[in-house]
Amino acid sequence: MSSSRVDEKLAAISRARFLRSIAAVLFFVVIVAATVLGLLFIRFEVTSLIIQLTSGTSFVSKFFPIDFVDFTIYSKNEEIRGFQAVIESFRNFPEAFVDTFASRELTLVRSSFVTLLLGFLGTVIGFPLALMFGVLGSERVTPFPFNFVFRGTMSGIRSIPALVWVFIYAPLVGINPSGAVLAIATDTIGNLGRLFTDELEEIDEGPIEAIRSTGASRPQVISFGMLSQVSRSFIAWTLYILEINVRIAIGLGIVGAGGVGFYIDSKQTLDTQAMAAGIVMVFIMVVSVELLSSRLRARLRPGEHEGRGFLDVVRSLGDVERWLGVNRGETDREEDRDEKEE
Repeated sequence: MSSSRVDEKLAAISRARFLRSIAAVLFFVVIVAATVLGLLFIRFEVTSLIIQLTSGTSFVSKFFPIDFVDFTIYSKNEEIRGFQAVIESFRNFPEAFVDTFASRELTLVRSSFVTLLLGFLGTVIGFPLALMFGVLGSERVTPFPFNFVFRGTMSGIRSIPALVWVFIYAPLVGINPSGAVLAIATDTIGNLGRLFTDELEEIDEGPIEAIRSTGASRPQVISFGMLSQVSRSFIAWTLYILEINVRIAIGLGIVGAGGVGFYIDSKQTLDTQAMAAGIVMVFIMVVSVELLSSRLRARLRPGEHEGRGFLDVVRSLGDVERWLGVNRGETDREEDRDEKEE
């Protein structure tokens, strides 16, 4: 290559770098401007925040010492306070826990169990319909454009967060644990079904043709040629949705659907130290469920041998979309691709 061609090429590279730098600066300016305008639109006042900082710090300081007096019915009746309530409850195991589950009084152990139960029941009830909609939404099973009937239904369900579904079901069953289960189950149909559909779109055609060549019927092709390829992924996604549903159940509790969220809300003005104990229980419960789910999924997914670490789980607690259960399909698949690339 001649020197003039080299110079031209270098000049083109320099121009491209300069234009990319200008574009990056403009993008940054646009983001900053949009953020400032957004804050002005919602009337976010920094001065007000600074003025309220003292009262906010004072409120948080009331959390301590954290009071686990409502840990079990035993610690509640004996008025054992602080972390000693947890120790004494385990010292009186199993009576303290048996009495706690037998009583309908609001305790941390029972509330946490109810929250786990809401997430579990919602996932189990929503799974069959998620599987049906997910399979029928795939173009490999239902010809285009008829598959969009099922895809559209799932998209419609996914467009409404579980926090809204519980209010939609309120006239039928009220805002209580039953309403929470229905809301979580409905949310599961949309989100889990969409993940099932996307998973089916990526399977190999070879096994399907092999099963079809044997003269198998359409249901047999779907069962043995398609679902057999994604059974592990389906179980892994279901575990992941179960993990998310537990978080959603906590949020639903705050609006009155029961569980540990309801406990925290009930203590917000009356006993902030007990409310702090509820927050600690949320942290323990969410991290435990996510670590367990992550490990199980890592064992199920081919090529993955490690689940998420403790710090990854703690960082994910700040993910608002997971708590609300919105836009999970795309986000989860992006995370899944990122994890595989790493």
